[in-house]
Amino acid sequence: MADLGNPPDRSRSSLQPGPSVAPPGNPVRKAGHALAQWWRAATLEALCVGILWGIGLLLLHVPLAPMWALLAAFVSFIPHFGGVISLIGPVLAICFSGHDMYRLGLLLGLYGVIVILDQLVLQPYLLHRTTRVPVWASLLVPIALGIVIPFWGVLLAPPLLAVFYAFRKPAA
Repeated sequence: MADLGNPPDRSRSSLQPGPSVAPPGNPVRKAGHALAQWWRAATLEALCVGILWGIGLLLLHVPLAPMWALLAAFVSFIPHFGGVISLIGPVLAICFSGHDMYRLGLLLGLYGVIVILDQLVLQPYLLHRTTRVPVWASLLVPIALGIVIPFWGVLLAPPLLAVFYAFRKPAA
C-alpha cells in the first residue's frame, strides 16, 4: 500500500528516459542503438525482397528460383547495386534454359516492379517504423547526398539518417 503520510517522490521528471532508452549523456550508445535499428530495417527489407523475388520467379517458372530468391535477399544489402546483381542469375537461367524472349521480358518487368516497391515503398516504410526517419527524408536525402558525394552519399544516407534522427527525436 502507498504511504499516505509522505508525498510522492517528484525528484524524477516525467520527461526523463526510462531504463530502455540510452541516456542522453551517452552519444555513442545512442548512435549504436540507431545503427542497430537501421540494420534491423535493412534485414527486414532484404527478407521482403527475397520473398518478392521468390514469388515472382516461381510464377515465371525460372529454373532454380528458390536459389535466385535467396541470393537476391542477400545482395539486397548492397544499396542500389543489389537489385542489378540479383537480376543476373535469373536472366542467365532463362537464356540458357531455352525459354522464349517473352519470359525474359516478364522477368525484366518483375525486376522493375520489385525495385520500385523496394526503393519507394519498403525501404522508406521500414526505415520510418524502426528508426522514426520521416518518409520524405528517406526519399530525398539519398538523392541529395548522391549529388554531393556521388557513390558514398547514396551508400551512407540511410544509416546517417538513422543516427541523425536518433539524436533529434525527444526522449520518451
